[in-house]
Amino acid sequence: MIYLDNAATGGFKPASVQNAVLASMKSCANAGRSGHKLALALAERVLACRDLLSELFGGYGFERVVFTKNCTEALNIAILGGLSRGDHVICSGLEHNAVLRPLEHLRETEGVEYDVAPLTDGKLLPETFAALVKPNTKMCVVTAASNVTGYAPPLAAIRAQLPKRVLLVVDGAQGAGHVLVAMRSAGIDALALAGHKGLHAIQGAGVLLFSERFSPRPVLFGGTGSESFNPRMPEFYPDRLESGTLSYPAIASLFEGALIVRAHGKEHAERLFALTAAALEGLKATGDVVPYSEPNACGIVSFAHKRLPSEEVAMRLSERENIAVRGGLHCAPLAHRSLGTFPDGLVRASFSPFQTAREVRALLAAVKRL
Repeated sequence: MIYLDNAATGGFKPASVQNAVLASMKSCANAGRSGHKLALALAERVLACRDLLSELFGGYGFERVVFTKNCTEALNIAILGGLSRGDHVICSGLEHNAVLRPLEHLRETEGVEYDVAPLTDGKLLPETFAALVKPNTKMCVVTAASNVTGYAPPLAAIRAQLPKRVLLVVDGAQGAGHVLVAMRSAGIDALALAGHKGLHAIQGAGVLLFSERFSPRPVLFGGTGSESFNPRMPEFYPDRLESGTLSYPAIASLFEGALIVRAHGKEHAERLFALTAAALEGLKATGDVVPYSEPNACGIVSFAHKRLPSEEVAMRLSERENIAVRGGLHCAPLAHRSLGTFPDGLVRASFSPFQTAREVRALLAAVKRL
C-alpha cells in the first residue's frame, strides 16, 4: 500500500527509532521508580529526552517537559489544569476537537467562556485575536499547523496582539517537526506535541512543554516515585503532572525521532514543500477536484472531488488503488465550516519526508481513474 495518511500517524519509522523500541523491550525496567542499575540507566535516557525536546523547541528546561500518552492528553492538562471558573479563552477556527471539547466541557461545567477567531480565506489574521480579548481572558489556544490544509498560522504575530497576561497555548500535533516552533522567541507558554507524527516516534509519545509563567494543576493523580509519603501530588514538575508508569518504549523512540528532526528538519521541510507543490499542481490539472491546500512543509494536500463525497473517494482509493488517504472532517469541524466543506469534508493526502515523487504520480493517476 502507498501510505498517504501521515497526518493521522507517521507510517514509516526510521531504523534508529525502530531499534530504540526493540532495545527497550529487550531490557525493560520502570524508569523513575526502582533504584537498580537498569532502572537508573533508563531514567537517564528519559532525562536526556526531556533535555533534547526543551532544546529543540526553545523550552524552559527539563523540569517543564511532561510526557503524556498523546497530544490530546497534553492539551487537556494545559486547558483543564490551567483554567478556572470565570476565565475567558480565545481559540481559532482551525482547532481540533482536542481543544474544542475540553473548552466545551469547561463551558458546561465551570462557566468558562470562549470565543473563536474566524478565518479569512482560510487563514488567521493576528488582529482578529486582539478584538476578542476581554478583561477576564486567561488563555489563547492556537494550532501550529492546520491538520486540514497544512497552513501554519503566524504564532509570534498572534502573540504580539495579546496582552502579556494572556497565556498562549499551542497545539503542535501537526506542526511540530515540520515547521519551526520556538517557544521563547514566539512567546509560547505551553506547547503540546504528538510524537508519532512529524517527530517520527511511535504512538504513545505525547509531550507538554510549558513556561515559567504557567503552572497547570494536575488532572490525573497517582504514583510518581517521589514523595510517596505525601497524599497529594508533589508540588514540583514534572512529577506534579506525571502519574503512573511512563511509556519508556515511546520515550526512547521520541528521543531518536527528535535527533532526526534536529539534524534533518530543514531538508525534510523542503522535501515536503516540493511534494505538496507537485501534488497540488497535478490535482488542479485533472479538472475533477478542487484543492484546498497550498504547498506546505507539513505534507498535507486536501481536496474535494467535484462529483464524489470525500469518504467515497478515500474508500475507492483504498480498495481499488491500494492508496491510504483520509476523508471526512478530520476532527476539525470549525475549519470545515469556515472552508465551506462541512459536512462532507475533504480528502486529505499527507506525505512524509521519506516519500518520493513516485507516490505523487501514483496518487494523481489514481485520482484520474476515479
